[in-house]
Amino acid sequence: MKITTRLSFQFTFIVLGLLLIFSVLVYYFFFTIQISKFRENLVEKARNSAILLINVEEVDSLLLQKIHQTTISLKEEEIAITNTRKEIIYQYNLHVLMPDNLPVMVNGPITEYFSEAHKDGVIYRHFYKDQYYNVYVLAFDENRKNSLKELFRILVIGILVISGLTISASFFFSRIAIAPISRINNEVKNINARKLSSRLNTGSGKDEIEQLAITFNQMLTDIELAFKSQDDFVKNTSHELRTPLAVMIAEIDYLLSKPRENEEYEKYLSRLANDLHKINALISNLLELAQMNRENIFNKTMIRADEVVFAAIQSVKAKYPARKIVPKIDYTENDKDLLIEGNSGLLEMAIKNLIENACKFSEGLIEIRIELIPGILKILISDTGIGIPPAEIQHIFKPFNRASNSRFISGFGIGLSIVEKIVHLHQGTIKVYSTENEGSTFELTFNRI
Repeated sequence: MKITTRLSFQFTFIVLGLLLIFSVLVYYFFFTIQISKFRENLVEKARNSAILLINVEEVDSLLLQKIHQTTISLKEEEIAITNTRKEIIYQYNLHVLMPDNLPVMVNGPITEYFSEAHKDGVIYRHFYKDQYYNVYVLAFDENRKNSLKELFRILVIGILVISGLTISASFFFSRIAIAPISRINNEVKNINARKLSSRLNTGSGKDEIEQLAITFNQMLTDIELAFKSQDDFVKNTSHELRTPLAVMIAEIDYLLSKPRENEEYEKYLSRLANDLHKINALISNLLELAQMNRENIFNKTMIRADEVVFAAIQSVKAKYPARKIVPKIDYTENDKDLLIEGNSGLLEMAIKNLIENACKFSEGLIEIRIELIPGILKILISDTGIGIPPAEIQHIFKPFNRASNSRFISGFGIGLSIVEKIVHLHQGTIKVYSTENEGSTFELTFNRI
């Protein structure tokens, strides 16, 4: 069953159920009011009859019967009055009330109601001169019967009419409600692996369906990023591994072409081992880059920027023990001024990559400064190396892109891509200032706590 039909039926059943409950309540309260009014009329009739017969000495049974016969009476009215000894002292038009089997009134209330056949009755206890009399009045409430019948007819017609209108309105409005879902369904059908850049129309983004479209677009963005990362990884891997693997295969074929001396075997095996280490490092860098392109969520904590810098320096010193790396930090009286929110492992990796680059592309002093300005913390890494040609600065953060003056220095061109991604994950910015043959400065900017 379609959602439109199901919603229409559900809405109709709910409205019909509420309408039935409302109708039953209306019928019940109307019935209660009608019977209450009729009972008041019965009590009034009983009281007046008792006063005329008992309290007024001039009125006897015959006169009271003439009064009842000549005045407007209730439908099928029956009246009986008994004295203290339960003897009938007056009766009028008795048919249902049997003189020998009158209802017994429990001592206590002045009035008591009962029903006989299709009639409603009342027993009214009347006190006069230390004696009491029971007045029985029984009648048929024709007005109530007709009114309830008419009310029932009106309620049935109303329920049928409103049910028809509800079904029509529910189908109409359910189509309107489902229309955005149908539109999204048609848009989704046009999205496939080759059209991941397509996005759903989110409208104003306020209702639940538009929120669903926004969520779906975010999922498409993640999927597109994952596909792109996978595609980039395959392209980058095939591009970078083709040459070293071809060289290694050629060297192995050369070794196997004829018997060699042990020294020659050792020479080529050493070169092969060196090439394998480079390939391993390249694959590790490629995997790190692909992982960062795919995952934008990571654990964040409060970390001190100076501790991250010292850890990165110590790690680089193990590889370049002779290099002079000087940290310069603007310490303040408040230790919290150096706090930033982030992942210490990722930030250490970024700063370590920049320091290693400075070590590779320069021979002189490497300076690392931490500067504090209102709301911002800056980390600047400077060297006095070969610098970057001005026309190539804008491309240095692209994977596998290396400056033209660094072709004779080992590397893969992935490190800066990783650094940029880590900085962006921390909502920071990275800038580079460089003069060819004079040196470079990389400026990382983060929000302070």
